Amino acid sequence: MNLVWGALLALAAAAVVIGALLLVRRRAPDGSFFNDGDRAAGMFGVLATGFSVLLGFVVFLAFASYDQTRSGAEAEALTVTQQFETAQFMPSDVTPTLGGQLICYGRYVEATEWPRMEQGLQTSDVNPWGIALFQTIETAQPNSATEEAAYGKWLDQTSDREQARLDRLHGAEGIIPWPLWAALIFTAVVIFGFMMFFADSGEPPVVQAVQVGSVTVVMVVLLLLIRFLDHPFQDGPGGLQPTAMQRTLMLLEHELAGVGDRATPPCNAIGIAR
Repeated sequence: MNLVWGALLALAAAAVVIGALLLVRRRAPDGSFFNDGDRAAGMFGVLATGFSVLLGFVVFLAFASYDQTRSGAEAEALTVTQQFETAQFMPSDVTPTLGGQLICYGRYVEATEWPRMEQGLQTSDVNPWGIALFQTIETAQPNSATEEAAYGKWLDQTSDREQARLDRLHGAEGIIPWPLWAALIFTAVVIFGFMMFFADSGEPPVVQAVQVGSVTVVMVVLLLLIRFLDHPFQDGPGGLQPTAMQRTLMLLEHELAGVGDRATPPCNAIGIAR
């Protein structure tokens, strides 16, 4: 959801609540439905405080997940670059294959996995080029100290890449369970309903409209913020894009030319095997 739709949704919700308040206000007595306004305000404060505490906790949890997902995507792209460089010190019979498969891995992440993550579909499927890389490295037979060191480094980097990939996929699933969403929405509805009893026929309509409208806008915007942080793969400002992997692929193309174009990617532009 982009900023425009989010703003329109918040304004629409505020308009609905304001309209409901104005309807209730027609039959409201002077001074609201509450005989003791101070006591009602205290009870409303308890509701608002409970909602604020729950909302703050959820925002913190969602932002932590968002940051972990972003960091995972960047770490995965960096590790692909490092593995490409490590592959140049591997036995010569596997170096071209490993380099080409790493490029295909990056292309698959950028052009195939990322659109699926934006649709909420890519949550557990494996990257086929990760399997291909494992099958290729199994055939490597290091013969020198340099090749043995590169072989061990490759295995460590593979573990780092797989962990970073898991962190990236973590955000595609959404971490906030539906009972928590239900609790947030139910509490918001209760607060909106409670505000209706503050309708006061003796107070100017504009003042009451501003009061309930501002509360509604803030609550809806915060709920939309949680929704955004829980599903970070989307277009628009703040949405996670495969920028790091795109940068890595551009770098690998330059490095590919630097090593004499020894690695021929066995895939097309979107990472599908030829």
